[in-house]
Amino acid sequence: MSIMKTLMGASLLAMAAAGANAEDVAITGGTAFTMGGKGKVENATILIHDGKVQSVTSGGDVPAGYRTVDASGKWVTAGFMASGTELGLTEVSLSGGINDARASDAKNGAGLEVTYAFNPATTFIPETRIEGVTRAVTGFSSTKDMWRGQSAVIALAGDNMIVKEHAVLSLDMDEGSAEKNGGSRAALWDTVITKLEESRPNGDDKKDDDKKDKKPKYDSAKAAFDRLFAGEIPLLVEVERKADILNVIKLKERFGIKVVVTSGAEAWMVADELAAAGIPVVLNPLRNLAEDFDSLGTTGAAAARLHAAGVKVAFLPPDTNNTRLVPQNAGNAVAMGMPWEAAVDALTVNPAEIFGIADSYGTLEAGKDADVVVWMVTRSR
Repeated sequence: MSIMKTLMGASLLAMAAAGANAEDVAITGGTAFTMGGKGKVENATILIHDGKVQSVTSGGDVPAGYRTVDASGKWVTAGFMASGTELGLTEVSLSGGINDARASDAKNGAGLEVTYAFNPATTFIPETRIEGVTRAVTGFSSTKDMWRGQSAVIALAGDNMIVKEHAVLSLDMDEGSAEKNGGSRAALWDTVITKLEESRPNGDDKKDDDKKDKKPKYDSAKAAFDRLFAGEIPLLVEVERKADILNVIKLKERFGIKVVVTSGAEAWMVADELAAAGIPVVLNPLRNLAEDFDSLGTTGAAAARLHAAGVKVAFLPPDTNNTRLVPQNAGNAVAMGMPWEAAVDALTVNPAEIFGIADSYGTLEAGKDADVVVWMVTRSR
């Protein structure tokens, strides 16, 4: 039996809200999990109206005019979310087209906005959706400096797929970034801290009289840092080794900003410190072998250990082309000791909270977007 099946099984219906608002739908008879992996409702009747969850009740009636989907013997959850991809920015490898995820010559990494490059017609989106993934974070893989621009949250259906235009400001602080930004981690951290100190609001809004009426020059990077210091977006830091993650914790304490660690091969080694600092970790639970000296502590048990320490965890897919397999990654986390409920949380409620869309997505509650998946159960819990 595959690891994927230990989590849930195959998706029979993945309904993204924006693509389902033309009709009223009732999903009946299944077992609904309304709060990520919790909030179990047997013989559930889930009513969907105008692309929103209307109600979830046990054995409820179906109003006239609703199309009924029989989910008897199946499970129903909120659609899953992949917390780091390049969806809409890349196409099939070796296709000869531009890879918009690689802004390798961009001189203003922090100011880059992924929405200007996003293509909703990418072939990967419908392929991803049929496996029960209805949301994703998409962003740049490389820029000229350490700042990787502002990623977006996207829905995988509908006319307007951009759910949150500015979801995070991304920062690359791994070994490769140090090599190309000064040749040493000392140089890399000095550059980042200096930039953040320069961008920190000083509370002085006074302007010289002769400049008061002049239109300020637009600075996209400044706008990004303003969002960061206003608490509107977190800083998503790609980092691997324990020593660097401890520096990330100090960075959060120094500037009082929201911080999220991504990749985090050795994050489990400082799980207690991350939990105390309130820093979530976005990782690929399939990683279990070191790739370099930065990731010597890699283990497939990382997600379980972080969760046990109280760290909020969300999952990365194997890669963008295989974003649809993020449930399989979650299944691996379960096989390595993470509770089933926590693994489902890491695909739903946790990323919704981490990336600022919990008001509209992540749970099956009245008023939330009707990202709903009906699953064929292939193994009992």
